[in-house]
This record gives sequence, structure tokens and C-alpha cells, in this order.
Amino acid sequence: MHESNVTDCTIIGGGPAGLYASFYAGMRDMSVRLIEIKKTLGGKLHFYPEKKIWDIGGMPPTHGLDVMGQLIDQSSTFEPEIILNKKIVTIDKNGEQLFEVISADGDRYLSRSVIIATGGGIVYPRRLDTKRARDFEKTNLHYTIYRLNDFKDKKVVIVGGGNSAIDWANELKELVSELHLIHRNDTFRAHESQLRQLKESNVHIHSYTSIEKLIPGESPESIRAIEVKNSQSQTAYQLTLDDLIVNIGFDSEPNFHQTKGLKLSLKDNYYIEGDTMTHTSQDGIYAIGDIVNYKGKVRLIAGAFHDAVNAVNEIKESLVPSETPKVVMSSFHEGLQNK
Repeated sequence: MHESNVTDCTIIGGGPAGLYASFYAGMRDMSVRLIEIKKTLGGKLHFYPEKKIWDIGGMPPTHGLDVMGQLIDQSSTFEPEIILNKKIVTIDKNGEQLFEVISADGDRYLSRSVIIATGGGIVYPRRLDTKRARDFEKTNLHYTIYRLNDFKDKKVVIVGGGNSAIDWANELKELVSELHLIHRNDTFRAHESQLRQLKESNVHIHSYTSIEKLIPGESPESIRAIEVKNSQSQTAYQLTLDDLIVNIGFDSEPNFHQTKGLKLSLKDNYYIEGDTMTHTSQDGIYAIGDIVNYKGKVRLIAGAFHDAVNAVNEIKESLVPSETPKVVMSSFHEGLQNK
């Protein structure tokens, strides 16, 4: 068992919210420890290396891989302690009013405050619930896009109706020979400008449609076509394809914050109930990014940055009440000027 030195803040989660919180806590001259369950930082951005991220102020639409690299670089500005490949199982509070963040292998990390930035937790792309789907995952059934050029001049079908599915369709529509988008209803969860761009293109949109069957080709390891069915007309038909891309959300493992011993108030037994300043039901524990819920919460990267700043400022005020400027402008920050 390892017991750490005491830090002002321990951040659990190394996605965009946790990375930015690490940087901003450094700006407030706080000692920081960031713990990530995976072997690399970046969170769900790993699933979108070539998908453009549109919602970060001051930055043109930028591929997820580049956004991730810049966030990781920024997070290291003030040299926080970073611990990778470490699963957290609970948080205790000892008699000295310090938090003990405890890992599955018994290590204990001491800090004066905790920020939970675990997003969706340990997530995996939700798989297609169709017979034999797993048989094709090594050939032409994809749950993410790593290289857009892999689909050049191909006939592609995308399944999904959220931001990622719409963005992928817009990215691919000029690259592929033919593109179809399948969605189980006609309500798309995407930004209006992106949806308008899609509808004005030559992409074939199949609303109220779902996959009934995957049809293998001459090689039984790959899909030649899919059989789909429209739920309104009950019409069934086939679409031939070269590649099938599925983006229907994520499944996650149970997360440590759901344990009753922590006594965190939860919504839908998952999201941590908080307020606009990211306080939770437990003093000294804050929640930011996709994991927190409050009225007006925006689940975008831009919203995660806002949460991070609020959490750090609240912690700083609680630790050192005499040093409580609510805004620290980078142009006047002595530490940054010396970087």
C-alpha cells in the first residue's frame, strides 16, 4: 500500500474536464494530482481522432486528436502529479479533514479537496444488437473512425442520430462514393447548422429505420449488405455497402461514485447532483464535466471548461479565503509569463 503526500486537490479523470481543471488549478497556485484509470490521458477524445470538434472558443474546428494533444500539453504547464492506469474505488475522509482517494490496489492519495471528472466512466461504444455483428468487427463493421481516408471512394452506411454520427456523415460525404445515414426515428440530436448541412447534401437519410440483418459477402468475415426495415411503412429492403459505421452511444461499467458509502446525491443513479458552482452533496467534493448534473448544465467541452474553473475557484476560496480573486487573467499571471 502506498500513501501519498498531501495535495490541495486530487482530480479523478483525465478527459477534457479533468485536464483543464489541472491546468487552471495550477494557475491558482494549487498543488494538483490527476488520476486516470486508463494508460493514456484524453478520455473519450480517443474515440474521435479525426472527428472535428466545433465547440471550443477561439479554436477553429479541430480534429479530436489535435484537441487532445493540446489539452494534455496545457495540463502539464504547472507540472501536476499525474498517475495513469489507476482505478479508484472510493473516497474516505480521515480525522484530519483530509480526503483519502483509494485505489483498487490499496494505494491512498491524500488531498484537501477532490474533483470528480470521470465523464461517462469506463466507456465502450455500444455494439450493434444484431446477430453475428461481432463476427465483422475486424473487417468492415466500425464503431469509430481512426482515418477518414480509409473510406475514400467507398459505399458507406452510418447508423446513428447524434452529434457524432451527423459530424461523421458531413466529414465523409465528399470523400465516399455513396453515403447512407440510418436512424431509428426522425429526431436528430445534433447542432442545427450541421444537420442543415447534411440535409442539403446528397447523403441518403433513412429515418424511422433500423437494421434487421447483416448479410455476409463471398468472404464470410465481411458484410456485403444490410437488410433494414422502416417502422412507419413496415417496408423492408437491402442496402449494399463496403463499410458499416455504427455510432449509437456508449455503455459504461459501474463507477466508484455510485457506491452508497460515498453518500453522493445522484440523478438516474448515475449523474452526480450538483449546482452551478459544481458543489456536490459532500463538502469538499466537486463534480465537473459530463458526470455532473444541474439546471442549465451544458454537456459540451466548452461547458466542461466552465465547470473546471468554477470548481477550482471554489476550492481555492475554501483553502485560502484571503486569496479569492474569482478571475485570474492569463495576461497578468506571473507564472505563465515565465513559461
